[in-house]
Amino acid sequence: METVVSALSGVSSAFEERVYRKVAWRLTPLLLLCYLVSYLDRVNVGFAKLQMAADLGLSDAAYGLGAGIFFFGYFLFEVPSNMILHRVGARVWIARIMVTWGIVSALMMFVTSPLSFYVMRFLLGVAEAGFFPGVILYLTYWYPARRRGHMTTVFMTAVALSGVVGGPISGYVLKAFDGLNGWHGWQWLYLIEGLPSVVAGVLVYLLLDDRIAQAKWLSASERTLLENNIRGEEAHKEHLSLGAVMTSPRVWLMCLIYFSFVVGLYGVGFWLPTLIKATGVADTFTIGLLSAVPYAAAVVAMLVIARSSDRRGERRWHLALPAAMGTAGLVLSVAWAHQTPLAIVSLTLATMGILTAIPLFWSLPTAFLGGAAAAAGIAMINSIGNLAGFAGPYLMGWLRQTTASNSAGMYVLAAFMALGGLLALSLPKALVNR
Repeated sequence: METVVSALSGVSSAFEERVYRKVAWRLTPLLLLCYLVSYLDRVNVGFAKLQMAADLGLSDAAYGLGAGIFFFGYFLFEVPSNMILHRVGARVWIARIMVTWGIVSALMMFVTSPLSFYVMRFLLGVAEAGFFPGVILYLTYWYPARRRGHMTTVFMTAVALSGVVGGPISGYVLKAFDGLNGWHGWQWLYLIEGLPSVVAGVLVYLLLDDRIAQAKWLSASERTLLENNIRGEEAHKEHLSLGAVMTSPRVWLMCLIYFSFVVGLYGVGFWLPTLIKATGVADTFTIGLLSAVPYAAAVVAMLVIARSSDRRGERRWHLALPAAMGTAGLVLSVAWAHQTPLAIVSLTLATMGILTAIPLFWSLPTAFLGGAAAAAGIAMINSIGNLAGFAGPYLMGWLRQTTASNSAGMYVLAAFMALGGLLALSLPKALVNR
């Protein structure tokens, strides 16, 4: 009897694995492409700065303000955007988001002053608001918690891949296109890297299915399996009102943890080209190539650690240890700031830790929030956490300008990463481990 049950269980397990593999191949490439162009459009300002700062008269503090003001627009419209997505569906709303931000990103080529730089960065944040938490919410419609850590990480490898691909491309465009048609290299950079988002938005509208029930590429038995898994998990989640989400101590703790990690993410993301240049590298294409190294290593770390977290059903230590890695890398980058090979090693360690912690964080709130509460909670955490996208770059710019050094800024980023890791360890094991 046990043999028969075991055999049947094996068949069921094999069928389930096959179904989720099918879903992954259908959803992941498109979502990965979308986030890749999203992150590229968000942080290519770091490469544009190498030329744009002199053309527009941007100080380091002014650049940090402009790079970070993106997140005020993001913050203001994040929760409403995610609630609209929950009502109208991911296909239409994510497509709308992508087309509008692609257009705004391309129009960045026409900024002529610090003020117009600030305005366009703010509008870019408004246009993109809701994309990332929308996708995180969308994944909860398809994957139960025990599978979502890995899938969220696969989706977020786009951040690292955008560095691998975007660094060399950005460096090349700045160098090769400068002066073409009377435009500066940074103007071509915004145009060339903005338009793919519009194309990706059209693909989302044509190819994405809002829910499992609408997926005609799945058989009836496959849809039943997926829906039963989601339905069973939703029954054990908290379905809070919007007001309850906004006042939940758990949700606010998640905001603080995420804020800490995002300080590190964008502090490095917006300043990596400048940090590499400060080691003595002058050529923009070489800077682009070297900036790809930390991101390439991060892809491997993200996938390996996320798979380990899902397999063990353990979240806290799988989050805290990468945070510690990021902290160590940021501190070492100060000690090795003027030695290019060692600086790249330390920045690689920092990038691996930071980029591994960010996607694994999202396994925490999605473990206990469901339905409309998940839509509101995820958006709230992301919007408040992403205010660090303003704080991190601005602090880096202000401290760099005030102290004429990167050291103080890197220590601040390291302190926030350490704080995020410690707060993650303070969470009850039963709340987040699945």
